[in-house]
Amino acid sequence: MSLLQHRRLSEHDEKKVVAAYLKGSFLLTGANGAVGRSLILQLVSKPEYAASYHGIYTVRDASSAHSLRSTLRGSIHSYDVLLLDLSRLSDVRAFAKELNTRINKGEVPVLRAIVLNAAFLELQTQTWTENGFDMSFSSSYLGHWLLTLMLLRNMDRDMGRVVVVGSSVHDTQSPHNLVGGQYRDRKWKTIFHDSAEPLARGTWSTNQDDPSFRSGYRRYGAAKLCQVMMISTPNRPELQRRLDKDAVLHNISVLGVDPGATPSGITRRGGWIVHVFIGQFVMSVLALVFSWFWPNAGVRTNSKSAGDILTAMFECNATLGKRPKGLYLDGNQLLEMGAEAKDRKKAGILWKDTLRYTGLRPQETSLTDWE
Repeated sequence: MSLLQHRRLSEHDEKKVVAAYLKGSFLLTGANGAVGRSLILQLVSKPEYAASYHGIYTVRDASSAHSLRSTLRGSIHSYDVLLLDLSRLSDVRAFAKELNTRINKGEVPVLRAIVLNAAFLELQTQTWTENGFDMSFSSSYLGHWLLTLMLLRNMDRDMGRVVVVGSSVHDTQSPHNLVGGQYRDRKWKTIFHDSAEPLARGTWSTNQDDPSFRSGYRRYGAAKLCQVMMISTPNRPELQRRLDKDAVLHNISVLGVDPGATPSGITRRGGWIVHVFIGQFVMSVLALVFSWFWPNAGVRTNSKSAGDILTAMFECNATLGKRPKGLYLDGNQLLEMGAEAKDRKKAGILWKDTLRYTGLRPQETSLTDWE
């Protein structure tokens, strides 16, 4: 009788056996959103991904976790669905610490990709976190920044990628913003001035400044601008430049993908007309029509956008190369980031302010040039 017949593997040992046969893992925040769900469905339909990578899917509440697990049930894909509230820095810290521990124990493979997909948009109200940060700023940018810095120690040091899910709303000059008119007034043409404080505390573009939906959309744009500032070329700020100088982490790539406007639930805080009629019905019709004639148009299907993000996570094509450092893509096409996103002085100020907001400590990151 063999040893395996005498003793069942412990749960810890079972996880180590599974991890040993995988190429790596990846983390996707906002996994229960429309694009996140579409990405997961595409991934599990491709055996080269589903059987090779362990998925770590984060959602904000337990009901979303149950729904996502139901979608994944029966798949050959190895995965975890975990709760993570990106607006709570204490939650982000605990999550990153636990995940790092599991990877160090061999229960989860090293991270091949981190996809910063979760976002928060308020179109009628304005709320703040327990630490006094604007909810869009904290959920879309600040929590993601801290999560990434803490997980760098366990990223694939040869082919690791941090994929920032961006948006044209980060660029006040983008023609995609003409329809909503949120940056039409001259006072809103510049988002970031000499400090991140107005963006972080929600005192820029408040509901009192502008009671229309545009105020919340601008705050969302400010959060996306800060997120896109994490991307850079070697001569520009900010995270990529610091990684390039790191003796251990220099092969990790930071890149961004603008998924375009898709039919999704992100407008759910905008009332019935905005969320259901425009955000779901009108957007679905437009996305379907555009998919026939111009797939990479400003309005896209969730399937198209999810496919572009999946490509950015793993593939090495003519556009991405082996290490797509500092690239920003509009769907599957290269695009220049907005002028403010490439401003080295502003990105440097943002980095220092973010350090202060998060209280990052030396032992929490393996990035050498973190200060």
